[in-house]
Amino acid sequence: MLTALVDYDSGNLHSAEKAFQRMAAEVGGGEITVTSDPAVVARADRIVLPGDGAFPACRAALTEHAGLFEAMDEAVTRRARPFLGICVGMQMLATIGREYHDTNGFGWIAGEVVRITPTGPALKVPHMGWNDLVIDHPHPVLAGIETGDHAYFVHSYHFRTADPADLLAHVDYGGPITAIVGRANIVGTQFHPEKSQATGLRLIANFLTWRP
Repeated sequence: MLTALVDYDSGNLHSAEKAFQRMAAEVGGGEITVTSDPAVVARADRIVLPGDGAFPACRAALTEHAGLFEAMDEAVTRRARPFLGICVGMQMLATIGREYHDTNGFGWIAGEVVRITPTGPALKVPHMGWNDLVIDHPHPVLAGIETGDHAYFVHSYHFRTADPADLLAHVDYGGPITAIVGRANIVGTQFHPEKSQATGLRLIANFLTWRP
């Protein structure tokens, strides 16, 4: 069993790699590898796409790695490999991102990525720090995770899903902010599970044992 953490020069993967290796050892989740090789991604049993920074920059960086998105797309949409997007890696699942200028996403989960607009004037953007999850729909990756469990966020934009059924969890930050999306073999977290202590490690373990 091989899980590929996709490296496309968009963020430091060290903490994510360590968290996935730790939980793989605990749950028998197999090998964890960080790779930018499309051939490795194509044969992986599970795929994780992190992302830090702005949506357009991450999308461009992924495109610049020849064959990488195509390998992911084939594995995820045609062969139904389990996929986890993290932060901007989750946002790119959307149809379109509105950060700076409109940028096409993968279109794997319908919706748009829009700027956070909290109603409270004291609430700052970016949304940064710990916040309590509100579970909207049960899902195998959320086993053992409950409303009130907290996760670590750093972002100014969030994913507004077209279908409410694709919203698995949100947080309240002067209004609802998308925390987790999911459809079929695809899930994504706006927060960083590798930085979210017990909640994040549980989600990683669930992902590594998930059979869509």
